[in-house]
Order: sequence, then C-alpha cells, then structure tokens
Amino acid sequence: MKVIHLSEQPSLLNQYLKELRNIHVQKDSMRFRRNIERIGEIMAVEISKELTYATEQIQTPLAIAEMQVPQDQVVLGTVLRAGLPMHQGFLNMFDHAENAFISAYRRETIGRRGETNLEIVSEYLAAPSIEGKTLILVDPMLATGLSMEVAYKALLSHGTPKHVHIACIFATPQSIQHLQENMPEHATLWCAVIDPELNAQKYIVPGLGDAGDLCFGTKL
Repeated sequence: MKVIHLSEQPSLLNQYLKELRNIHVQKDSMRFRRNIERIGEIMAVEISKELTYATEQIQTPLAIAEMQVPQDQVVLGTVLRAGLPMHQGFLNMFDHAENAFISAYRRETIGRRGETNLEIVSEYLAAPSIEGKTLILVDPMLATGLSMEVAYKALLSHGTPKHVHIACIFATPQSIQHLQENMPEHATLWCAVIDPELNAQKYIVPGLGDAGDLCFGTKL
C-alpha cells in the first residue's frame, strides 16, 4: 500500500492542522468542523491528481475548448460520526460523487492485567454499488486502523472497487502497519499527519483529542 504524508511538504494545510490541535481554538466547534472540512478539500484536490482523465471538447460562446476531464465513478465513503465534516470537504470538490456511510464505534473492555482491549463494532451501512468504481474512504483519525478495516470490509458487500484511496488527517505507525496488512495492496493511504504513538486508551498522541466530541459535543 502506498502511503502519502502531505504535511512533509509545508503548505496552507499546516495552518488548519495547527488550529485543530490548539486546545483554545478547539473550543469553537464550528471552526473545528470547518478546519476539518477545509483539510478535506485540500486532500480531495491531491487525490484528484491520481484519477483517470480523458480529453473532452467543450463548446464555449466563442469556440471549442479541449479539456482534460476525470472519468472515474467516485464513491465517497465515510466512517460516522467524526468523518462527516471531512466528507463534506471532499463532497465540495467531488460534487458528482456517490456517497456511502458506515457506522463504526469503539467497544472497550479491560483485560485481567488492566490493559484496554478494543473492538470495533459496525451496525449501519448505507451505500451504492462500488463495483468497478473509485472508492475514497475518509476518517479524520486512524488510531489503530481497525475502524477503517471494518468499514472497507462492510462496503465489499456492495461490490469490489477498481481503486481505493484512504484519506485521514491523523494516523499512527500502528494504524499504517495494520492497513498495509489488511487492505488491498493497490490502495493508497493519504495522511495529513503521522503522529508517533498511541496512549493506553488507544488515542493518538499528540493528536487532538476526541474528534467526534469536538465536532458535535460530548456523547454519553
């Protein structure tokens, strides 16, 4: 699996990442969601460079213009709930895309030695056929990679995609390794940031906290 680390090259992306991490700016949930959305827009443009293009002739008021136009049938798949603002950023760019939504939540248990055992549970899927299409799966946080694996395998009940792109804002070496072992070899993983570690509760460090709660409020 090819891994692309976008923040290795400094760009405006870093401004939005800085605000996402900042504990003071995070208190503005509307700005937090908008920054995730804007990062989604930037990543969508980067992924669009990998699509298949063909020349089309477009009639303008004055003459015929030849344009390179993407040909892929794109399906945007999102892991609920933190993925929704990022999904909107991608949809702003891929406005002709079909859409898929998958639930995935953590079920935590404590082992005999006090360790946290993590299981990912998926109970909801709404998706079109993905057969032969370009699937873009988005989720802001790839802590262990389990949620993304569960989401992808759930979507396979709707067909086999031609190409797979996975887009996240924060990833860890553990999640990258997990996806390399459990996702198609031809898939591409796009990361804005690769943070160095997970804590005992399986949260990304330094990360930014719970993205879903920061977007939409604390859940019970």
